[in-house]
Amino acid sequence: MSTMDRRHFIKVVAATSAAAATGLYQTQAHAAEFTLKFANNLPVSHPMNIRAKEMAQKIAEQSKGRVDFQIYPNNQLGSDSDMLSQIRSGAIDFFTLSPLILGTLVPAAQISGVGFAFKDYSQVWAAMDGDLGKHVRGQIAKTSVFAFDKIWENGYRQITTSNRPINSPADLKGLKIRVPTSPLWTSMFKAFDSSPTSINFAEVYSALQTHIVEAQENPLALLTTAKLYEVQKYVSMTNHMWDGFWFLANKQKWEKLPKDLQDIVTANVNAAAVAQREDVRKLNEGVTAELKQKGLVFNAPNNEQFRDKLRAAGFYAEWHKKFGDEAWAMLEKYTGKLA
Repeated sequence: MSTMDRRHFIKVVAATSAAAATGLYQTQAHAAEFTLKFANNLPVSHPMNIRAKEMAQKIAEQSKGRVDFQIYPNNQLGSDSDMLSQIRSGAIDFFTLSPLILGTLVPAAQISGVGFAFKDYSQVWAAMDGDLGKHVRGQIAKTSVFAFDKIWENGYRQITTSNRPINSPADLKGLKIRVPTSPLWTSMFKAFDSSPTSINFAEVYSALQTHIVEAQENPLALLTTAKLYEVQKYVSMTNHMWDGFWFLANKQKWEKLPKDLQDIVTANVNAAAVAQREDVRKLNEGVTAELKQKGLVFNAPNNEQFRDKLRAAGFYAEWHKKFGDEAWAMLEKYTGKLA
């Protein structure tokens, strides 16, 4: 190999390594007509990013190279709060966000996360693919962003702690628990007399490691993909809240795409969402044995006692009033009477 060839080879390897280090997926080498940026807060190994990579490749193929759909996982472009600002301003094109955090911008979005509301997935998908989801998307569309039809999956959330299992509402009293930056989350744990602290997901591991908080709550899949099992001991299967990710798009940037390309992106985003739902369900169900091997201790409390505590604390009545009769009726159409 000549000196010139060797230098060229070293440059190529260095460039490839740098691209890999960022975790950025690029679907094509040549310049595309449209470059679209999708940011999220999840690790590269999470089903969302695995399905998004497949989705990006299909979009490139079906658009015949006109669209380069780039993925920025793992908070590369900032915290949830940062990225919400960026999607609103058009600095990024797409962003996936929990309905409850989106509630800081669109209060109605939080309704799908009312504590202990959805009893199983048949209720969740009927609601989110039905009238409740349609209502929320209509509220989101009043802002500078909109949500695609199919919400992506995060899963039922469970409480993990470093110092004690949660068997009853009494065990939540005084618990220093991390919650996302959402009024509904804070409200629910205050109803249990806990001490909730709003922390962006990017900082959760360090907050648990340094004991700023002693507990957190997330679907089981995130315990393994974000390695939270390293800084927690107990997993209480409370199923206290279902959570998903609305796939958001900046309206102004979206309108610059020709209709045929909008159709390609829309079809692939919604199809990937449906596939990802099943991936996450299987992952959440399948990681229990793995997490037990890593030393986590599981327990399964009776959820009805937690609902009773929320009713007695006036939690459901308070949020019924905030969401309004129409939206609350849509929720209870799928969940049954909550209060």
